[in-house]
Amino acid sequence: MYAYAFLQDFVLLYPVYAVLFADAGLSPAAISSLFVIWSVTTFALELPSGLWADVFSRRSLLAASPLLAGAGFGLWVLFPSYPAFAAGLVLWGAGSALRSGTVQALVYEELRRVGAAGAYARLAGRSEAVGLLGVVAASAVAAPVLAAGGYRAAGAASAAVCAACAVAGWFLPGPRGGGSGAGREGASLRSVVGEGWAQVRGEPAVRWSLALVVVLEGVTALDEYVPLLVRSTGVAAASVPLLVLVVTAGDAVGGWFAGRGVRWLAPVLGAGAVLLAVGSLGGSPGGVAGVAVAFGVFRWAMAAADARLQERIGDGARATVTSVAGFGSEAVAVVVFAGWALGSRWAGAGALMAVAAVPYLVTAVVLGMARRR
Repeated sequence: MYAYAFLQDFVLLYPVYAVLFADAGLSPAAISSLFVIWSVTTFALELPSGLWADVFSRRSLLAASPLLAGAGFGLWVLFPSYPAFAAGLVLWGAGSALRSGTVQALVYEELRRVGAAGAYARLAGRSEAVGLLGVVAASAVAAPVLAAGGYRAAGAASAAVCAACAVAGWFLPGPRGGGSGAGREGASLRSVVGEGWAQVRGEPAVRWSLALVVVLEGVTALDEYVPLLVRSTGVAAASVPLLVLVVTAGDAVGGWFAGRGVRWLAPVLGAGAVLLAVGSLGGSPGGVAGVAVAFGVFRWAMAAADARLQERIGDGARATVTSVAGFGSEAVAVVVFAGWALGSRWAGAGALMAVAAVPYLVTAVVLGMARRR
């Protein structure tokens, strides 16, 4: 699982693809429209992919996911234009949809099978941290590779890593046959849909957990603009990956501490919101440190919300219900990207990123009030 998580994110184009779009002549609004295409693709495929994961082989879906992304990265560097960027994001979005819900269901059910379901939050959070370390490693390697071979060299390396990730996905634990390994081989799509709907409709705790995951993960889609935020501080293009590395490292630390101190979720989330606003509005490279801590807090909070959701849903439609959360997150992400595109007419990256602190702050207040009640 850790190997899959690392390879999934050891993609040299990750820290610079927004800059690649900009260097190809795209405006902030055009870049945001690409992100909307990306999110809409994932949005449209979230629920079908969850159903497939509850009926067919989860390992096959996890092996196919990085292959689609790798094909998209190849398109970007071979044909750097708006249509190629859009097609690549469609492929990447399809791959993300295949993985969303599938990996959580596979991990939780395998842990429960061996009597270790309580370790889910820690394993999931640390897998996220390992994945982010992959981003850190990719960010560190990206600068010299870009200097030596440009975007084409970074794209070729990214596609090769995606192929290696597919191999790791094929060797994840669990049966190779259809279903989740929990006796779902004979399940139909219709029965899985019915079971998932019953869980969401009949359990208020499931609905509240879904809402928390949707908000936290959806707003965090703004991490796609971190390279543009860094660039807005006035640093050279070659230094962007190194400062993005700082934010990614903070994100990874938050994932590593997943499962600890969850009772302090509301105040810590509120503090993260404040740090995001202050660091973004600073307009200097030093403010990136505050943004890094904020993203670490958000990663930690997302792991807590995911664990809470997995504890409350049943196995019969686990991937499907988890994909509902992904579906909602993508819907929020589309709104976020559209808001950035609109706001970019009047404000810079720092101000727009600071606005993203508001939903986190509101969520922290709601959680605090609910805890007191």
